[in-house]
Amino acid sequence: MASSLVEANLRGHDSHGVIRIKQYLDAMRDGRLHSGKQLELLDETPALLAADAGWGLGQVQAHRLLDRLLDKARSLGVAAGTLSRCGHIGRLGEYAERAAAEQMVLIATVNSHGFGRRVAPPGGTEGRISTNPLCIGAPTAVDPIILDIGTSVCAEGKVRVAFQKGEPVPAGWLQDAQGRPTTDPGVLYREPPGTILPLGGDQAYKGFGLGLILDALAGGLSKGHCSRADVNVPAGNAVVFILLSIRRFGGQEHFLNEASLLANFVRGCPKAEGVNAILLPGDPERQTREKRLAAGIPIPDALWQQLAEYSRKLEVPLPAAK
Repeated sequence: MASSLVEANLRGHDSHGVIRIKQYLDAMRDGRLHSGKQLELLDETPALLAADAGWGLGQVQAHRLLDRLLDKARSLGVAAGTLSRCGHIGRLGEYAERAAAEQMVLIATVNSHGFGRRVAPPGGTEGRISTNPLCIGAPTAVDPIILDIGTSVCAEGKVRVAFQKGEPVPAGWLQDAQGRPTTDPGVLYREPPGTILPLGGDQAYKGFGLGLILDALAGGLSKGHCSRADVNVPAGNAVVFILLSIRRFGGQEHFLNEASLLANFVRGCPKAEGVNAILLPGDPERQTREKRLAAGIPIPDALWQQLAEYSRKLEVPLPAAK
């Protein structure tokens, strides 16, 4: 868990980093999340695994699922798996990076198991679905291409980071409870709450449509829950992972060659004035990781105070701030 959180911070996804410690500890204290849980198999075939995570720690259970699916995909070329009743599994790109290192394509999504309904449909003023991310990762001969995006304009965690820092969010991220645009992150945490806008700007139906169908797949395939008004289970994730072995389709050499040619072709695009480099999905995370490994991870004062409080409660020595 610690490695997953710190790695998210290193790659610039502070919304999925140590800011989540309070969320996880509170859920464990209240009995909504548990350590030591094993996966309970609901169904299994040579190419499929459906499991109940028992509200176990999300990153732990999701990596266990991926372990099992990697073995299946090596043998059969394809594998798919689901988790219901799983704790928050963090940054999906983490699993895609691991799959790419095994010469696998990963297609992944989660919903919030019926909770976290932060996204309103176009024209609506109340949240109806969660930010339901889509992640697709593919290896190349060098660095993998890792697309990891929410189907909303931003992740809720990014709004939470701005709220902790006391900073506004960019225009186009949020609307208040009356449907008016706002840059105040606090609208998500006051009653009545505002909502996060779907991806797509003037064509927000595209982002909302993606989020809607991913919600249906995550909740429906996993035997978990889709977004609805009367859900009565702890907040967590319903998970869908699909693996494809590049060796068993067009062949590893062919795939890596074609994907690398494509990546280089895009990177070589003529640049507009003021643009230093064309970036591919996964590049910003790798660049940020290199910088933060050298300079450290910036932690907002409010978050540091929160971590210090839990350090005292749990009698865990707090590292000295630099």
